[in-house]
Amino acid sequence: MPDSIKAQEQKHLDAVIAKIKVAETAAKKRIDSAEGDEAGIRKNFVNDLRIKTDSYEGLLETALSVRQQQQLLAERQNSWQHATTELSTLKRLEDKSYFARIDFQEGPTAKPETIYIGLGSFSDTPDHFLVYDWRAPISSIYYDGELGNVSYQTPDGEQTVDVQLKRQFQIEDGTIVTLYDTDQTVTDQMLLSALSEHSDTKMKSIVTTIQKEQNRIIRDTHSDLLFVQGAAGSGKTAAILQRVAYLLYRYRGHLNAGQVMLFSPNQLFNDYIDQVLPELGEHNMVQMTYYQYAGRRLPKIEVETLAQRFGEVNTPIQNRISRLKGSLTFFDAVTNYADHLEGRDMVFRNIKFKDKVFIDKEKIEEIYYGFNRNYHLANRLQATKEALIRILNRRISSEMRTKWVEETIEDLDREQLNALYGDDPREFESADKEFQFLARKVVMKAFDPIRKAIVRARFLSINTQYVHMLRDMPNRIDLNDFHITTADWQASVDETIEKLKERHMQLVDTTPYLYLYDKMTGKEGERNMRYVFLDEIQDYNAFQLAFLKFSFPRARFTMLGDLNQAIFTKENSRTLLQELSTMFDPDKTKVVQLTQSYRSTQQVTDFTKHILKNGEAVTAFDREGELPTVTVASDEADGIAKVIAQVQRNNAEDETTAIIGKDLEDCRRLTEELKAQDVAVTLIQSENQRLAPGVIVVPSFLAKGLEFDAVIVWQASASRYAAEDERQLLYTICSRAMHRLSLIAVAERSPLVAGIPEDEYETI
Repeated sequence: MPDSIKAQEQKHLDAVIAKIKVAETAAKKRIDSAEGDEAGIRKNFVNDLRIKTDSYEGLLETALSVRQQQQLLAERQNSWQHATTELSTLKRLEDKSYFARIDFQEGPTAKPETIYIGLGSFSDTPDHFLVYDWRAPISSIYYDGELGNVSYQTPDGEQTVDVQLKRQFQIEDGTIVTLYDTDQTVTDQMLLSALSEHSDTKMKSIVTTIQKEQNRIIRDTHSDLLFVQGAAGSGKTAAILQRVAYLLYRYRGHLNAGQVMLFSPNQLFNDYIDQVLPELGEHNMVQMTYYQYAGRRLPKIEVETLAQRFGEVNTPIQNRISRLKGSLTFFDAVTNYADHLEGRDMVFRNIKFKDKVFIDKEKIEEIYYGFNRNYHLANRLQATKEALIRILNRRISSEMRTKWVEETIEDLDREQLNALYGDDPREFESADKEFQFLARKVVMKAFDPIRKAIVRARFLSINTQYVHMLRDMPNRIDLNDFHITTADWQASVDETIEKLKERHMQLVDTTPYLYLYDKMTGKEGERNMRYVFLDEIQDYNAFQLAFLKFSFPRARFTMLGDLNQAIFTKENSRTLLQELSTMFDPDKTKVVQLTQSYRSTQQVTDFTKHILKNGEAVTAFDREGELPTVTVASDEADGIAKVIAQVQRNNAEDETTAIIGKDLEDCRRLTEELKAQDVAVTLIQSENQRLAPGVIVVPSFLAKGLEFDAVIVWQASASRYAAEDERQLLYTICSRAMHRLSLIAVAERSPLVAGIPEDEYETI
């Protein structure tokens, strides 16, 4: 690239930055002006407002005055908000104004045009854009096409242009560091440069290096279900975050961040990605784990945690029962059972008052099933509540004459009396009328818990109903299809009952329990949510996905994951796509496969993919690095010494290191040993912890979705990883490494690495 071109481009960049600075000054003035105006309006409002209540006209005048002030304040607030958002975009653009330039022609007679693409839009006049937002329709030709004719979607339909130049920039602090001319989407040099950087405790935006297949994911607006199968490190999560930013831009004014929800694998991961959207000038969407979503709705039940779930050692029969409870067959059976409750078998509880039955369950059942068959569960429940409230109201009069009410009124002190009178007049025709007034108030106050119990449907018993449903399942499902006997099923029901008594629940029971409750009470889901994203989809079962579709009935779904990394569902994840196809319209379903892995060097990617047997396709990006190492220590003390030596080497080369153990117990023991030898490490033992800088020790089930310069696999031994169904787990751990991978085994290495070609690693 001639220096003269670089000099010309720097001159253009300097001119753009100068105009950005002018715009920043103007935005700051507008912010100061809006703040000053708002303070002035508030001050005048306090000084000038005279509340006139002596006539209807006076009240109207006061109301109009207040309304006018509110409108003025809202205008200033909008002006301030707009200027603040603009200033934030300008600040980002001042540092890195753009990252690409495209020269193109719309037709043979049209004059050539040049546009620059950056993280946000910037224009010096309303129609003259100096920088186009990467999400603008025209910008997609940068990501999608090579030189020559390229088509892109505009609001008016498809447009084709002749692309004559694509130039990419790396800009730091207003200076062009490098630039490339290319006929590709993103040059390998640019991608290599981005991928060679050290990892951080926060994920970064990938706007400058979005690949063509990622761009298809980002800009998809037609699919009800977008399913992304992506190899480890293929940039699927990064692409999804850019997709959220794109959707918020594309539907500005019709979609806000509160209508977009991301279910992520753990809280650590939420922490890791929380800067990507703000970096792109957008608010973060709603983020939570499925465990948090379920736990939030079950405050009185302790739902099984990730660590407990990972540590479970299940018998083959327990695995078969879990498979049934996570299936679409079970979802359909719960739906049928709930529909059957419209005719019979709903379980009711007595409503009590002062430890005595106030309305008995037989009466509630008579009311509930007394409505005609056209009443569905939601209408039937609402009508029952209304009937019970009428009974409650009728009981007020008879209860007012009871002895306890008279005694309560006699014992009231002045303060309690004043509270009962409230704002009501205190003049009564007689002492008897006053007593009746107070008696009604006392009874209504005493009946308030009953009223709440009726409104909140406490006369239903979800626990008893859930157990009844489980006992009824052999009548609705052929257990033989799942190789389960009736005796095995009933034993598992008894186990669930014991857990419920202790207020505990396994995750596999949580979703059917919530779904049954929602069906019983007529809930129809959160209709305001428009886009739902599910990451690490391979660790969900079909029941959970069907439940989420029921819970967000108006949302479009984007599901992404890697079937090679199924830690919890193991081989079951293979049937997931097939089950999803029955839930969504095939014409509105798109499956995108990302096989190229960008995270790791070619050496690390080749090593990790050979751990798998019959795995999904993985292609290494051509980025050279060192071979992974496999070390077998004579005993645990020798293994720890080898971990320390590797950590010291990584630290000396500024490589961020994660030591990944199989389970929490292994990680705790290792951390104690390392600290005893003055090695500075942070143990991550809960998903609610923050990712700390420096060396971390983390159990395998919390490392999902994260990446590190260097990974040390602790105890890659035959004693820890021997079973065939642990291949996916070992693959997941090893594929966290970007530049360096070290496996340290004690006594004997895992047989799962036996099939890896010997020229793909070093034995130390």
